[in-house]
Amino acid sequence: MGDNRAVSIPQSFIEELLAHVDMVDVVGRYVPLKKSGANFMGLCPFHAEKSPSFSVSPSKQFFHCFGCGKSGDAIGFLMEHAGLDFVEAVHELAQQVGLQVPEEHASTQDKARAAAQRQQRATLTEVLARAAAAYGEELRKSPRAIAYLKQRGVSGAVAKRYGLGYAPEGWHKLAGVFAHYDDPLLEEAGLVIVQPEDHKRYDRFRDRVMFPIRNVKGECIGFGGRVLGDEKPKYLNSPETPVFHKGRELYGLFEARSAIREHGYALVTEGYMDVVALAQLGFPNAVATLGTACTPEHVQKLLRFTDAVVFSFDGDAAGRRAARKALDAALPHAQDTRSFKFLFLPPEHDPDSFIRAWGRDAFARHIGDAVPLSRFLLDAASEGCDLGTPEGRAQMTHHARPLWSALPEGLLKRQLLGEFASLAQIDAAELSEFWAQAQHPAPGAGAHPAGTKQRGGLIAHPRGRFTGAAASPYAATAWRAHLPRSAPTSRADHAVRLLLSHMAFLEELAPEDHAALSALPPPHGPLFIWLEEQLHTHGVQTWALLRERLRGHACAPLAEKLMTGSHAQTEGDLHELRAELRDLLNRVLIEQIKAEESTLIATASQDPAALQRYRELQARRKALEAAHSLRLHS
Repeated sequence: MGDNRAVSIPQSFIEELLAHVDMVDVVGRYVPLKKSGANFMGLCPFHAEKSPSFSVSPSKQFFHCFGCGKSGDAIGFLMEHAGLDFVEAVHELAQQVGLQVPEEHASTQDKARAAAQRQQRATLTEVLARAAAAYGEELRKSPRAIAYLKQRGVSGAVAKRYGLGYAPEGWHKLAGVFAHYDDPLLEEAGLVIVQPEDHKRYDRFRDRVMFPIRNVKGECIGFGGRVLGDEKPKYLNSPETPVFHKGRELYGLFEARSAIREHGYALVTEGYMDVVALAQLGFPNAVATLGTACTPEHVQKLLRFTDAVVFSFDGDAAGRRAARKALDAALPHAQDTRSFKFLFLPPEHDPDSFIRAWGRDAFARHIGDAVPLSRFLLDAASEGCDLGTPEGRAQMTHHARPLWSALPEGLLKRQLLGEFASLAQIDAAELSEFWAQAQHPAPGAGAHPAGTKQRGGLIAHPRGRFTGAAASPYAATAWRAHLPRSAPTSRADHAVRLLLSHMAFLEELAPEDHAALSALPPPHGPLFIWLEEQLHTHGVQTWALLRERLRGHACAPLAEKLMTGSHAQTEGDLHELRAELRDLLNRVLIEQIKAEESTLIATASQDPAALQRYRELQARRKALEAAHSLRLHS
């Protein structure tokens, strides 16, 4: 997910925050951990597994999963696990350790406004949480509401999991919950309606089963209320407020996060009862849009938790229209590694009624038979077109072009070009050229010439700005070209990895070790020099803090490569790790000595100084080789 720090939080504070938090404590709030050697292990929260492969390192202040490969610091963990953006994760961690988040490059007025907005949001969620608790109490006291939920097949456990409640009959029942019923916050939170003509106030929700809507942090941000009979409107939702925006939130996402990862996909429905009924019968990975069409923001939020989404809508015409809007929202995100499918039920059913009528297994079969995005895209473009005629095929290509253009570049997009060309009964290259001309008319029409390509410039770093790269004498882009993804681990790799993991080892190196490591070719040598500078300036630091300080630096790609993946394990007995580093440094010194010997051997016979230097190097090399041999046989 992206980083929206947008220079609002000083880098120095990020470093201070990471120095204060305890990674084991942060992760332990969400994942049961057990001590295993120098690390802590647990079941990975990012993919389904039966044996623990998720490791948390107290010394590095870093997590890594050997199963799915995810890794990061405390901020990254909250972003991945809780679905928070960067700024939200920083504020969450700062609150846990009692730090105040400063804001950089903002005027006093802007800072005051931002602080007031945060306070307003916090206050509104507190008000909504009190209302949710009150509705929960009322449900326990209402035999009629309990009977309604039982008739819908909802158990007490599921009702508790989703925080279901009941808003009793009466116009001013919340007056018994809030001492100041005339508090403007109740209107701002959407709990109370104020009549403009006489300013009389009354409860928005009356005689309804209540569904609290929670954000990904678990805070109550709004409600959905359903009548117990057939009155209209059947569903009533909270209005838009400073904390609730229908186009961004999904009902049940907070409750479904772990199940989405466990099942491997998210199931998107249209109604609150769909989510609750599906959870009751074995599909706790369901979420629902909140009385609005599926939006790109909904899709983006789901993709924080999974790469596979199944849209399940009612089987009627309205459900088909909703599916089409979901298709439009999903297209820009349909990368080759992602899966979007569309489940269409019989016209007389929604997911709730279908699963209660036909059971879990029948619904699971429908999910298995769901229509892939590619097929639904072809059907959508062909709808209403007679493909048996040239006119119908031309109309289909006209419908298809904006849909196909919305797809990101990749193999899926290329294959669909071939599918559309086949339906149109023309060559794929010809269709591509025709669409390009339609996108860019001839120069006389005032547009770019056909075939002109617009080149993108830079790719944003996933965690923010490229600070410090300009100050480096080395070209980061050139270094990346020399970092093959599957390159074997070298001695230099592992030596620098040990120093990044255990920075205190730097203080124990001999001058010749410093010289040897500094002389390594880029990017290893410059990374070691940078690490020494960090030691002299800031003292011993964890890898999590070093990683933050490396952001944007030319050395960052190498450091990230060295410290992630199964090869990056540097925990264990410190005495053994020191010996391992010593052996690696000896081998590095031996290789460097051999290289210098090779350059001296040609001139040693004519130059006494060169000969003397050659003999000194030879003696030093033999001593190092003997020490290495002794270690191997000890």
